[in-house]
Amino acid sequence: MKFSVFIATSVDGFIAKPDGNVDWLHTAGNLEADMGTEDMGFKSYMNAVDCMIMGRKCMEVISEMNLTPEQWFYGDTRIVVLSSTLTEPPENLRGKVEMYAGDIHSLVDKLEKEGYKHAYVDGGKTIQSFINLQLINEIIITKIPVLLGEGIPLFGKTFKDIKLEKASAITFPNDFIQVKYSVNYE
Repeated sequence: MKFSVFIATSVDGFIAKPDGNVDWLHTAGNLEADMGTEDMGFKSYMNAVDCMIMGRKCMEVISEMNLTPEQWFYGDTRIVVLSSTLTEPPENLRGKVEMYAGDIHSLVDKLEKEGYKHAYVDGGKTIQSFINLQLINEIIITKIPVLLGEGIPLFGKTFKDIKLEKASAITFPNDFIQVKYSVNYE
């Protein structure tokens, strides 16, 4: 099974402010840029995955957005939320996400047995856990042109140096830069 990351960070590597706020994602960059229908590859990426695994905090940020059905980013993609503290999702996400408490390898085995082939992994701690289990195969990071100075970092402590290879980059009219890497744990 393939596991990949598609995430945005500030140039200094934060995925959110210390309080979890991500409003800066919508205020940074060239707001006057003509993006046309460009979604920076998200729709294409979502079409390539067949399930999603996210952390509880990531789910809570999405819940707080209170998205309408038309704004829902994920279509009908199966979403599994990792949490050791919650057994039920927030009311506005019921029927859209399922909660999971347990071993990641057991979840992976379950998804593989059910025929899933490519999972989108989201949320800082969840991404970190999958990296330390050597499960992430590909990382796509969109650098947002803002320095936050502090916040929740994308990456934390790793068990060893991890090589990122086969880099490719795209720049967008709004001054965002997206870099794609393959992950090599050897």
